[in-house]
Amino acid sequence: MNAKIHPQDTGIGIVGLGLMGSSIIASLLALGYPVKAIAPIHGEKEIGYKRILEQLLLCEKFNILSAPVDEYMALLTVSAEYDELKECGLVVECIVENLAIKETVFKKIAAISKKDAILASNTSAIPISILQKAVPDPQRFIGIHWAEPAFATRFLEIICGNQTSEATTDAVVKLAMTWGKEPTVLKKDVRGFITNRLMYAVYREILHLVEKDHTSFTDADKCFRYNAGSWMTLMGIFRRMDYEGLKDYFAAYINIFPLLSNSDDISPQMQKIVDTHSRGIQNGKGFYSYTRQEALQWSQAFSEFNKDIFHLAANYPERVNGEHTKS
Repeated sequence: MNAKIHPQDTGIGIVGLGLMGSSIIASLLALGYPVKAIAPIHGEKEIGYKRILEQLLLCEKFNILSAPVDEYMALLTVSAEYDELKECGLVVECIVENLAIKETVFKKIAAISKKDAILASNTSAIPISILQKAVPDPQRFIGIHWAEPAFATRFLEIICGNQTSEATTDAVVKLAMTWGKEPTVLKKDVRGFITNRLMYAVYREILHLVEKDHTSFTDADKCFRYNAGSWMTLMGIFRRMDYEGLKDYFAAYINIFPLLSNSDDISPQMQKIVDTHSRGIQNGKGFYSYTRQEALQWSQAFSEFNKDIFHLAANYPERVNGEHTKS
């Protein structure tokens, strides 16, 4: 497989124009990449085009664009036909989290794409090692997991399946860095990947503390906003430990680890959320209640915050002199 892909010349294919797919497409267009967008669901083509335009208007608001929005939209081809993918150097699937549907889609992608094209999934739930079985030459298959909004975060998670080649991984890492990302690589395909496993460990512990009436959702949120939230963008977990000197961490592990929740039961609070069909700001019911106006204010605040944090993080890059510093 040719690891030196040049999607600036050949284009990038995205299959699926849902919220995440549209966000990824907009982020690539904003960087000047031609994108072939495939809408596999009837009626998704028109809705997806509108979503992508809305995302690019946000990019403009974030001062990410250097030309009028129309010039970026001109780089976009939206179609229901998989034939549009035949010259793409990279094709990324962004559809519903259903294994059977994804396998069907990847068989269609593999049938039309170039033999040396890299194939990827944006899945956050299905192991890459399972998905790559659906395509010939599984060594060219990899997971690429963006965070929302894709254009305003430096996060990108790259997941290797059991058969993913080193050349494929290296090519995607290099490509991700041209996207302005600080990519992380998960070498072994474990369910939940890195980010979700970390966050669900946190969710479990917070729900445990609230259910034991040790704290409230409001106070737990404050801990994250005003403690971890004040340093995580700068230094992450292990640099934070280095910064603090490490001397107290071993004792804390001995004393605190045995007290943490390791329950594999569904939280009663989460079960209540499911039973009451709560969807957070989408329908005003969740851990908190929201009026329509409050829900709109939270959406706007999140957009503005992402704008600020995107530019702030650029002032404190992870790499020093172009290299990661590590022991």
